[in-house]
Amino acid sequence: MHRLFLLGNPECMIAIFMKTLPFFALIGLGYWAGRTRFFTAEATAYLTKFVFYFALSAMIFRFSANLSLAEVWDTRLVVAYLWGTTFVYGIATIVGLLRRLDMATCAMEAQCAVIGNAGFLGIPMLTLLLGPEAIGPILLVLTVDMIVFSSLIVILITVSRDGQASVKAFKAIGLGLLKNPMIVSLTLGFLWSGLSIPIPEPMNEFLAILGGAATPGALFAIGASLALKSAEKLEIAGWLSFCKLVLHPAFVAFAALLVFNVDPFKAGVIIAAAALPVAGNVYMLAQHYNVAPTRVSTAILVSTAGSILTVSLVVGWVSAF
Repeated sequence: MHRLFLLGNPECMIAIFMKTLPFFALIGLGYWAGRTRFFTAEATAYLTKFVFYFALSAMIFRFSANLSLAEVWDTRLVVAYLWGTTFVYGIATIVGLLRRLDMATCAMEAQCAVIGNAGFLGIPMLTLLLGPEAIGPILLVLTVDMIVFSSLIVILITVSRDGQASVKAFKAIGLGLLKNPMIVSLTLGFLWSGLSIPIPEPMNEFLAILGGAATPGALFAIGASLALKSAEKLEIAGWLSFCKLVLHPAFVAFAALLVFNVDPFKAGVIIAAAALPVAGNVYMLAQHYNVAPTRVSTAILVSTAGSILTVSLVVGWVSAF
């Protein structure tokens, strides 16, 4: 009843919307800076690199070094998120095949349907909105996305083009994971925690200051990057955005709450994470493999604009958990 009350209470929903608005205002500011060329494409690339390799990595390392893997790991949560995500991935793939798309394009559309911006948007925003306890479930979502689905799309594209998954493809997947600073910082943080090494105060302060730049830097970089993307095929982008913003959180909610009985707070976090707009790294994959890059960029634009409302609604709902 309390959950339904929150959804039906305009004051509560307005309060949640006002809390999420500053995050999207930062994205809007970045978009303006990129659109007016006050922030050039080169500047955006360097800001994104700073956030990705330094600020966000510092934030993730600091979080994970102060947690144990036992505290974070939740088998039911992982299975529920995988179940809900795979179901939506399958829906997007089937719809693509019915439209007679090739396997590589179907895989890229499916990637848009399920991979949200958990790194640049989810970690900074959801930990502030839902509390520091949310970091564990968010890190699990991020890990599943990077290890399972980022690997899956490489395999599908390789099979589509070569007729089989080659050793070269698996080597590329392994190197990609080893070079991903979010995976590296997460692993090092848990190793640090597992060895029970206290973080020296100067180091902790350094990480806090550097990690503090992740939130504004990441959001500004998202906006500036969006300004550089072209748009076409709005009807397809609308369908993929619907998958990402509505179907994905709905199926994850069904799996977490009704099928696998995940802890309500953790379930709320992964539902909110599933409601995030399409991640920018999907566009990087589309560009790298030359598979529907403009379609992907349009889906990122549309889903990010739509998420201003949908993320507020979902966060408002799960806050009652």
